[in-house]
Amino acid sequence: MASSDKVQVDIAKIRTAIQSGIPLTISTYTLPHEMELYIDDVLKVFLEELNQSKMYDYLSYCLKELINNAKKANTKRVYFEEKNLNINDPADYEEGLKTFKHDTLENIKHYLQMQKDEGLYIKLILQTRNNKIKVEIRNRAALTPFEYKRIHDKLTRAQMYNSIQDCMNQLLDDSEGAGLGLVILIIMLRKELGLTEENFQTLSENGETITRLIIPFSKESQEKFSEISAKFVELIDGLPEFPEKIDRINRMLNDPESKMSEIAQHISSDVSLTAELLKMVNSAAFSLSKPVESIAEAVKFAGLRGISNLLVSIGTMNNLMSDSDEEKKKVWDHSYRVAFCSYNLARNFCSKERKIIDDSYVCGLLHDMGKVIFSTAHPELLSKISALCNELGISPDMFERMIAGVNHGEIGALIAEKWNFPKVIVNVIRYHHEPELAPEDMQRITRLVNLADMIVHYQDGDVSYEQFDNSVLEEFGIQTEEQLETISDRLEQSFKK
Repeated sequence: MASSDKVQVDIAKIRTAIQSGIPLTISTYTLPHEMELYIDDVLKVFLEELNQSKMYDYLSYCLKELINNAKKANTKRVYFEEKNLNINDPADYEEGLKTFKHDTLENIKHYLQMQKDEGLYIKLILQTRNNKIKVEIRNRAALTPFEYKRIHDKLTRAQMYNSIQDCMNQLLDDSEGAGLGLVILIIMLRKELGLTEENFQTLSENGETITRLIIPFSKESQEKFSEISAKFVELIDGLPEFPEKIDRINRMLNDPESKMSEIAQHISSDVSLTAELLKMVNSAAFSLSKPVESIAEAVKFAGLRGISNLLVSIGTMNNLMSDSDEEKKKVWDHSYRVAFCSYNLARNFCSKERKIIDDSYVCGLLHDMGKVIFSTAHPELLSKISALCNELGISPDMFERMIAGVNHGEIGALIAEKWNFPKVIVNVIRYHHEPELAPEDMQRITRLVNLADMIVHYQDGDVSYEQFDNSVLEEFGIQTEEQLETISDRLEQSFKK
């Protein structure tokens, strides 16, 4: 293929995926050469953005090996089907392998077209979280018991060898070359990238074969990150304290001895706070049939928990917002849209769960607080960050990628803890890209905010349906892309109103 026809890599999309902790997904049915080149280019940019380019040669080899194995597994399915052989029968399996390699090489276009016609895809998924890279290769063909045993035998035996040379003669398999390739891959990853047996999985579920690699960042990067994280936590101590007036009102809201009339009067005595609170309650997110005109009405509508959460939102924005520019506007616009979607998804999917409805807006608004710090932070904090970068000998851009990008959830949670936010807000901020790690009683709202966040990215064209977390979609009964599109379109149209 001419270089001018080469598929171009969308660097901005890769950066968005890294910064948001969402997976990059590439799907193919036939794996043409231009797709192999594209996958290699995506991997190169992905690792460069993470400052992990030293892994490129090893991971590039691994992806080629594993993706071609997945392609071969799909080809095997259609070949056995055409030959009327049962791939799950040991005798048929052995019989089919005698001619599989020769026949498919002779007429590969025919079998690749069969794979495409039957929807036998291959997917590559790249994702980064918590100083680790997750690589998954999925193909739509469940492992047979025989294949599963064979692969795990190879993985077990691979642990016995210290070098590739040691295993060459003993594991060479004329019937299926993937056996040797898999062992070479494991030995190489173990020696060069510190991969352990726990970091490599091959499993079969929901009609797919999944090969998963969990690769830690280089030791040098992890040491540097630990140093940067520790220094940044020190900088957090230099952030402004949470507004005392709001902190005081929240203490009243949480005091069972406080009277509703006293709370409303206390809020009303501050003209600017009253205006901000009424503006937020009357925003499009809450879709009120008639505007709320007093704090007493606002308290009646939102409840004490809801008012407390809205005050947290106001205090945070007052602390983190500075003079507006396009980048800052973009960050807050995303946060407002996620808040809107979170609240409206909660009303529809969690209509009997009052706490989730009350907490959904503030959790959606503040989910990216770790990223907000870098785009809207006070000049004093930015100055300290710049000085820290000079001290550590790294660029501000790299600092932001390592803190705000890869680990912005943890950074945002640290700030929320400093300001004594409720635990539910802290945990949603910390785990909104990993809802399965949230405390059990907060997983549902964390999944809700994860869904809202992904829907907003979906509306912007930053992610595709395949990049949504399946467990999150299942939680809210979303089974098809058509369902997701309908929900997304309705939310988008409502927000514009």
